[in-house]
Amino acid sequence: MLNYIIYPIFIVSVALAAGGVVISSKMRNSFHHPLFSTLFYYQVFIYTFGFYGIWGQVAIKAFLSEYISLDLLNRFSDLAMLMGLPFLVFAWLMLMQFSMEISGKKRSGWFASVFLITNFSILLIVGFVIAREGVTRPVSLMKYYFIFMNFLYSLISSILIMFPGKKLSLIFEHDRKIIGSSVLIIMILQCAPLVFYTSQVHFALIFIFTFFTGNTFLPLYLNYGTLLPAFAGEKSKDLSFADFCKRYEVSPRETDIVIEICNGLSNKEISEKLFISLQTVKDHTHRIYTKTNVKSRVQLINLVKELGK
Repeated sequence: MLNYIIYPIFIVSVALAAGGVVISSKMRNSFHHPLFSTLFYYQVFIYTFGFYGIWGQVAIKAFLSEYISLDLLNRFSDLAMLMGLPFLVFAWLMLMQFSMEISGKKRSGWFASVFLITNFSILLIVGFVIAREGVTRPVSLMKYYFIFMNFLYSLISSILIMFPGKKLSLIFEHDRKIIGSSVLIIMILQCAPLVFYTSQVHFALIFIFTFFTGNTFLPLYLNYGTLLPAFAGEKSKDLSFADFCKRYEVSPRETDIVIEICNGLSNKEISEKLFISLQTVKDHTHRIYTKTNVKSRVQLINLVKELGK
């Protein structure tokens, strides 16, 4: 009976992993921006850990349980998980870099080195503790290691995405909030089954399902759920001005103001021409900047020139 549940979840896991990698690869090839290379490598590393460290344990217990002792079986299973953890560390590194890139934060050149040295040092400590017999159950130690580190990096990633740096963020504020909050929600859904897991198969299967499902969110949302203003020009050089306004949800009155800004009029001149107050012009201009993700008239004009005819 259990096999009838495990096999469909494995098939779904393969489909989700393949879909996430393919979508990330497609965006990487279409936009030629480091952000999408980072997302692609995140997908590769996180799913490599998923199959090697998680499904590897399932395979070991399924195929070797009849041939070796329970103690040796557990050792092989723990070793598979431990050997898969480096892929998880690289996945977290890609998640941190992705969060900084998408929010416009400057990344230090030494960040990756410090991150890897720190995390692999922690892994060495975890491995040393596991190697000491009778100290603790390896599965419990690795379980809490995953929960704590996944919580830590998901929280940092969420903060980085929702609070952008001085440079322009690559996505809109609305999308940043959705992505940032979703990263936390996915982390909670993934870790919740592990909190209650000791050796129950159903908790393990719930964790596997949420792990593979949750990690497809980023490529799916970026590809289908958000506008990418910083890259739009690479895909549609012949966008009409009407399509430009529709893309960025610019209202008819805001459209009039965009036109006059592109004509070189000041706020005072726009207020006089359109018979509206100066403060109204400023309010509309601020909303236009927010919608189009620019910070000045020059950037707005350049964006219109780049995308519109």
